[in-house]
Amino acid sequence: MPEVTATPAAAPEEGRRGRKKRETRERLAHVATLMFIERGFENVTITEIAAAADVSKMTVSNYFPLKEDLVFDAYEGVVDSLARVVRERAVGESALHALHRVFVSSLDRQHPVNGRCTPGFARLVYDSPRLRAREREIDEQREAALAEALAEATQSGSEDFLTHLSAAQLAAVVRALHRRVRALCRASTSVPQLREEMTELADAAFGMLEPALGDYCVRAR
Repeated sequence: MPEVTATPAAAPEEGRRGRKKRETRERLAHVATLMFIERGFENVTITEIAAAADVSKMTVSNYFPLKEDLVFDAYEGVVDSLARVVRERAVGESALHALHRVFVSSLDRQHPVNGRCTPGFARLVYDSPRLRAREREIDEQREAALAEALAEATQSGSEDFLTHLSAAQLAAVVRALHRRVRALCRASTSVPQLREEMTELADAAFGMLEPALGDYCVRAR
């Protein structure tokens, strides 16, 4: 991977009302996730979550129309994660190299690109067919968002086949790495061991795409 420097994104301004809504949303998701981890996703009701958070059932439903999104409360950031890497790639950097760089450089922390999480969260999702199904939907949306970003970056049409094929290959690598990260999280693997194994696997996985996509979608000066 070439050494490059990405341009940091500016943080959006947040008003008082927006902050209160965000804090409420985060609190509901936190309370619900702890209950799900303790008792299982299917065994906790929205009514019980509302009572534990001291809000109405309607409030929970207003913030989270899907019960699954109490677990995946940050899904919008996950959906945009690969597209954002492409948008913020450095000058002279291809989409492949940018995704490889961000995946490896983020392994020391939880990040939407690498899928790292707590052991309890990893087991919660793995043990619930509904949560695994919702995560697959999010993966599909993330691939579609990546295809949009690639189309914009290469000035190709939104229905261009090669753009969608490239997005599918790049997203598939991230999904495969993500699954392995989750398995290591479920096993409570130490961060140094996880980082070492996943760096090696990422080098191999992205390297397989190098002949086809190494020079694809390079950011011009």
